[in-house]
Amino acid sequence: MAYSLTLGAIAFLLAVIWGRPLINLLRQLGIGKGIRIEGPSSHQVKTGTPTMGGLMILIPVLVITSVLNVANVLGYNLIGRSILVPMGVMIAFGALGAVDDLMGVKVITTGLLGRYKLLWQLVFALFTALFLHYALDLRSIAIPGIAQRIDIGWLYIPVAMFIIIGTSNAVNLTDGLDGLAGSIAAVTFAAYGVIAFLQGQIWLVAFVFTVVGSLLAFLWYNAHPAELFMGDTGSLAIGATLAVVALMTGQWLLLPVVGFVFMAEAASVILQVTYFKLTGGKRLFKMSPLHHHFELLGWSETHVTQRFWLIGILSAMLGIALALI
Repeated sequence: MAYSLTLGAIAFLLAVIWGRPLINLLRQLGIGKGIRIEGPSSHQVKTGTPTMGGLMILIPVLVITSVLNVANVLGYNLIGRSILVPMGVMIAFGALGAVDDLMGVKVITTGLLGRYKLLWQLVFALFTALFLHYALDLRSIAIPGIAQRIDIGWLYIPVAMFIIIGTSNAVNLTDGLDGLAGSIAAVTFAAYGVIAFLQGQIWLVAFVFTVVGSLLAFLWYNAHPAELFMGDTGSLAIGATLAVVALMTGQWLLLPVVGFVFMAEAASVILQVTYFKLTGGKRLFKMSPLHHHFELLGWSETHVTQRFWLIGILSAMLGIALALI
């Protein structure tokens, strides 16, 4: 754990140091966020804030983990090769998000069409699920209170795909307020880092806390009022990587608990759309995702972020407790 926490601190320092040059570069390139007209009016002042801030998170993680993998090949045994899986997922979903962000700024304001984005997510999720199942021999589910894990065989593949795509989009939907997605992601990753540590997966622990360190550095610039937005570059990659970490621990059934805020945000969108269609135009929430509903109820942006973060900490604590049963 000392080794993993040290990596997290190194990742934080590297990300904070290069965060300012990244912000300046994004401004020079004109890569600024467009704000939804139908969203809360208080958000209009954020128009033009640099996006693609996910690069600030992903690059330090990938650089540090790659260096450690090279050291592993040379015989220093600093990190396990299985970490190449979440690394690959982070790269693939980060690239998809970057294309979406760039198209949203340079081509069409709506970014990459949803059906194309989903198609690529399906492709990436399928390859990842197949690799987890056949290369790493992951095929079971851990249920709290039951000592023996249950083998679900080939059903693991569609389940893993659903978890990867669902979590990736859930984090993407949560990324709507300053500091919200980053703070919840840091807590959720840290919780799975603890779970992995308790299970003896030391190489996964190292990777997870490297991600946590980079997320905390991102929050340095994303705290209200944000100087930098995560964008799909960060949110899609962070969500998909979180799902893979949960799958690698075997404790993926606890993901809706550990990442309760992410799941609540995604559920609010699904419920809103379903209710709207069934009732001929009525709304269940004032606005979805859920954080906008509370903003329109009168909560300030910082109140929503801090209260959701508190809920995220409590749900992470509960998830760890259930993993111990």
